[in-house]
Amino acid sequence: MALVSTAMRRFCAFGAGLCMALVFLVIFGNASRRYLFGEAVAWGEELSIYLTIYGVMFGFALAYLTDANIRFSVLTDALSQRTRRLLFAGVDAVTVATGVALAWSGILFGVRRADRDASGLSSLADSWAQATGLPILEWLGRMGPWQFAIAFGGVLLTISAAIRFCERLADIREGSA
Repeated sequence: MALVSTAMRRFCAFGAGLCMALVFLVIFGNASRRYLFGEAVAWGEELSIYLTIYGVMFGFALAYLTDANIRFSVLTDALSQRTRRLLFAGVDAVTVATGVALAWSGILFGVRRADRDASGLSSLADSWAQATGLPILEWLGRMGPWQFAIAFGGVLLTISAAIRFCERLADIREGSA
């Protein structure tokens, strides 16, 4: 389980870092272009918003994996170590179910809006599709791939909570041995 947990932490950390780096580059490039040439690219603001959303999804999964999420511990600190571990394992189980529900609702949300144009990105996606000869790239100009961030976050949360649940169960077994 340690190998799976480490791999997932690295994946989430890389994804969050990559999204933040891309957001920085897009905003820096757009601001530079605005001040140097007097005009910004139309897709810069919208793309940075969507990249930030994906970055947040990676980040909250990483926070859950590292147990660095916000927790009010006034009541749980009064519990015994074993009871606290059981409680947190129960929270992990509920979070798995919540992640599944979030992923499902994200899929439904994304499917409903999959064919709508993302106004700032449609021209960029169309030009990429024409330049590469890959019409599939036109899909990046639709709302679908960006709205699926909710489903993606739900899947990441489900996996992260399942990993933490397994780790807590192992801790409970070791603690009682």
